[in-house]
Amino acid sequence: MGDGIKTQLVSAIHLQEVELQETPADKQQGSKKNNNEADETFTVEDAVETIGFGRFHVLLFVIMGSSNIVEAMEIMLLAVVSPEIRCEWRLDDWQVALVSTMVFLGFMVCGVLAGYIADRYGRWKVVFGGFVWSAYFSLLTSFAPSYGWFIFLRSMVGCGVAGVSQGFVLKAEFIPARYRAFLLPLASIFWMIGSMLIIILGMLVVPTLGWRWMIRLSVTPSVLLIFLFKFIPESARYNVSAGNIQAAVETLQNIAKMNRASLPPGRLLEPAVNERGSWRILLGSSFRRTSLLLWFSWMVASFAYYGSVLGSSELLEKNLLCVTDADREHQVKHRHEDGLCYCIPFAQSDYQTLLISCLGEVALIPLNICLLNVVGRKMSMTVLQLVAAVLFMMLNICTTMFFFTALLFLLRSVVSMNFNVVYIYTAEVYPTSVRSLGMGFCTSFSRIGGMIAPFIAQVLMSQSVILALSPFAVAAVVCSLGNFLLPIETKGRALLQSS
Repeated sequence: MGDGIKTQLVSAIHLQEVELQETPADKQQGSKKNNNEADETFTVEDAVETIGFGRFHVLLFVIMGSSNIVEAMEIMLLAVVSPEIRCEWRLDDWQVALVSTMVFLGFMVCGVLAGYIADRYGRWKVVFGGFVWSAYFSLLTSFAPSYGWFIFLRSMVGCGVAGVSQGFVLKAEFIPARYRAFLLPLASIFWMIGSMLIIILGMLVVPTLGWRWMIRLSVTPSVLLIFLFKFIPESARYNVSAGNIQAAVETLQNIAKMNRASLPPGRLLEPAVNERGSWRILLGSSFRRTSLLLWFSWMVASFAYYGSVLGSSELLEKNLLCVTDADREHQVKHRHEDGLCYCIPFAQSDYQTLLISCLGEVALIPLNICLLNVVGRKMSMTVLQLVAAVLFMMLNICTTMFFFTALLFLLRSVVSMNFNVVYIYTAEVYPTSVRSLGMGFCTSFSRIGGMIAPFIAQVLMSQSVILALSPFAVAAVVCSLGNFLLPIETKGRALLQSS
């Protein structure tokens, strides 16, 4: 009996020794496994690609797309209201052109400032602030007592729109690389909706209530949209570049939850960028050539786009187009024996022609997406500018009203497609540390083109249609060459975090 107890005690002691020998090894192995998991890291780019496309991106696309509607309404309002203010204040051609120029001057001055603030303090703040600013001053425009007050208030609207345009950067930074070439061109749909809304408002409201009520009603979408901005988070890429890792993680977790996806294993690790919003990066050795060529490309893109918009409005308002089957309304020219005829409001047929030309901005979106995915961004801009040059010169051909409308339709399609590709390329080519500033510089240079366009399309057009159309065609050809010489192709490339 004693021997049995002794044997059990020896066995128990032996078993305990074995456990003590094995336990440290097991703990070490488990600890090693946990350390491996802790050491695993991912970047914002990894997270964006892993989460993929889902419900969050649909919400982002709708809300930020709606901001494009408002932006388009503010800019396209100029084409609709020009005949009305010309009549009310007895304006000369150069005074009408100055209205558009002052809007673009406000945009140009505030474009770089908006980009700098967005890179330093966040994209969301700039977009929201620009939205409220532009809506407020647009409403004030409807109460303008004189021509001087009108152009001042419209320049303030342009300053706000410069902030709203940073929404494209905010949107692009959340979209996975493989979806950008498909989703970003669709922004043209919202711009077209905004353009058509302001034309329809002009058609329905201006003849009865006047242009002031048209502007007041056009502000309504802005007020409604302000309340939807709370559903859009700050860019995770910006938060990481600013060193706010926790905010970036929370944003990515919320997006993953909405998309019913998960983040990559490990922890978010990406170095903060000390030099954010620095113009030296834009003109450094890595981006100098790209920046200079892009600034020119943006200037010509805007020059061509607003030239097509304001030029078509001028041709219709003053009946300068050469139409072989012109109706009674289009046979009355803008000059009479007793001098300049100030009051020539748009006829219903003119509004309809502008509406049809607006549809051109989305008609060729499938072709735009195909070009982006097949030939890339650089070649798309090169081809589109060459086609735009040809279409500008074809507007001088004496033809039927149907063919003239078709030409306007195609021209608006091509210049809109090019503008969209330029936006996409700019958002992709610059790193997060200067993406908004790069966009701000580009949009500011684009407004130089927008400032020049009215004086060509609205002043020179009255003297000679061919002389007014030629600068647009020549600029498009030169810009096409510049686009071909861009050193970087961004098709399928991940967004850079730093230079």
